[in-house]
Amino acid sequence: MEMNYKVGTNKTIEEAVKSLKIALAERDFGVLVEHNFQETLKNKGVDFDKRFILLEVCNPFKAKIVLDEDLEMAYFLPCKVGVYEINHQVYIGMPLPTKLMGMTGNSNLFDVASEVEDVLLAAIDAAK
Repeated sequence: MEMNYKVGTNKTIEEAVKSLKIALAERDFGVLVEHNFQETLKNKGVDFDKRFILLEVCNPFKAKIVLDEDLEMAYFLPCKVGVYEINHQVYIGMPLPTKLMGMTGNSNLFDVASEVEDVLLAAIDAAK
């Protein structure tokens, strides 16, 4: 299985980000930070012509479960969901939490990672 999940959409990047934020909120996930790589790099004097918006998202109750189990799992938090364009096609995608947690070797976190993954997949699919 792939490490990432992505779906194409006929929406613009702006429309997809807006739909994604709504779908996340409906599932008790908040957006902590929104990164616009094109703008950020431009502000640093770097010409970058690709569009990629990265949302850092979190459900605080799920995050607490993970952090109570292993504080170093904070390296993987918050979850990241990206909206980007390649060859005039807009995609919404994310790394799969079960794959990330699977890399840690801590099987105690698989259930919460699976729950979070299911919710985020449903949010992405609803936003497309």
